[in-house]
Amino acid sequence: MGCAQGKCCLPWQQRGRGGGRGGVGGVGGRGGATLGRAAVPGAGLVLEYATLTVAGLYPDSPGRESQDAYLVATRFAGDPDLHLFAVLDGHGACGAACAGFARDALPRLLAEDYGRLVEDPAAAFREAMPAANAEMHAAAAVDDSMSGTTAVAALVAGGALHVANVGDSRAVAGVWRDGHVVAEELSWDQTPFRADERARVKACGARVMSVEQVEGVRDPDAEVWVADEGDPPRVWARDGLYPGTAFTRSLGDLAAEAVGVIAEPEVKSVEITPAHLFFVVASDGVFEFLSSQEVVDMVAMYEDPREACSAIATESYKLWLEHENRTDDITIIIVHIRDSENPGPAGSHKMNCSGSGEPVTLHKLQSELPVFVPSKSSHLNRDAATELPSSSSGSPTEESLSCVGPSPTHPLFGDGKSSETSKLIQSEKAVSEPVETWHQREGGGVKLDGSMQRSVPKVSC
Repeated sequence: MGCAQGKCCLPWQQRGRGGGRGGVGGVGGRGGATLGRAAVPGAGLVLEYATLTVAGLYPDSPGRESQDAYLVATRFAGDPDLHLFAVLDGHGACGAACAGFARDALPRLLAEDYGRLVEDPAAAFREAMPAANAEMHAAAAVDDSMSGTTAVAALVAGGALHVANVGDSRAVAGVWRDGHVVAEELSWDQTPFRADERARVKACGARVMSVEQVEGVRDPDAEVWVADEGDPPRVWARDGLYPGTAFTRSLGDLAAEAVGVIAEPEVKSVEITPAHLFFVVASDGVFEFLSSQEVVDMVAMYEDPREACSAIATESYKLWLEHENRTDDITIIIVHIRDSENPGPAGSHKMNCSGSGEPVTLHKLQSELPVFVPSKSSHLNRDAATELPSSSSGSPTEESLSCVGPSPTHPLFGDGKSSETSKLIQSEKAVSEPVETWHQREGGGVKLDGSMQRSVPKVSC
């Protein structure tokens, strides 16, 4: 939902501190989504992931740029067992700048303390996110006084999954339980709806009211808000109509820090079990009108995560237009978790049922092997019930994205299967290694391979 000041921004001034594959509105490939694979040899797993981002529809700002950003960094810091996925949702006049800055700063800070990341990922996130926040405050090219970004990051570290979150973007896993695919929350939305967060910001001097309460339309002392109905509770300073954030934690938002909007993440760590079929990392453009269970049910309907991305984006877009005259930016990352000894579709050995126990129909891919070429004119599936726009940002990041087809040995596209982990690693390298490789520089620090470095025109916020 963002801040009360609105969501609009000019392109962010890129500072050349890239990290992994990422974008702000890049759309391409089949169904508008990109596909990649990554082996986790230490845990005997294979990750197959898809990403999709769709700029919001704002009738009053037709040329508005998407303020969402995302990051996919496989073999993070050169470690084949570390894989980082993150979604950032900017807000305020310079929201795109803040999201882009955080997307680049966070992986760099995590990789600079590689030892801590491997030893204690939760502690590494708790240090890196506030550090990224401090860097954003000090960056002359980014005005975060009244702008910022939420951030949710999921790190696969061998056989464990660590999720750090500030704000109201969300991560959720699809878990096989008692014959159903059930949503397991991997993060908690940090908003004034939560009594603990509301009490915390109030202790810092904040007022918590909806816009209607601020304007005197409703009782300002009534703490009765209903999700998805009317304006949500927001954080306000005692002496002014700012910052008006609908979340209680974020990166940036310098003015909001005085009233308790902090950059300290909540971190959840889970062991990846055979019951964990997939996880989703997405902006609140998805979860504003869809529950975690509804999103998990939709992912379970599709063997290909690209198709699930498109289906979820389409449904989210439709629901936004049913409730409002605009849509938010929508960004989704879906990661299927598969056993390297049986790398078939997630849950392929189980009967697929929704969380309610109803069987779901699996939508299968066509038999052909598509090759994806990113294009500024790429569009989402035009057969969808609601038409979704392609990115209008025109950012060169669109052309740097890896939009490639899966390996010919992928079980979705043929009978050939490779059960040896080494073969899977080679297949995964063929898909994504030319696009993103992190490794540590001698003497500390991180260097990004030249093939990943991007040149983006400098545009001030």
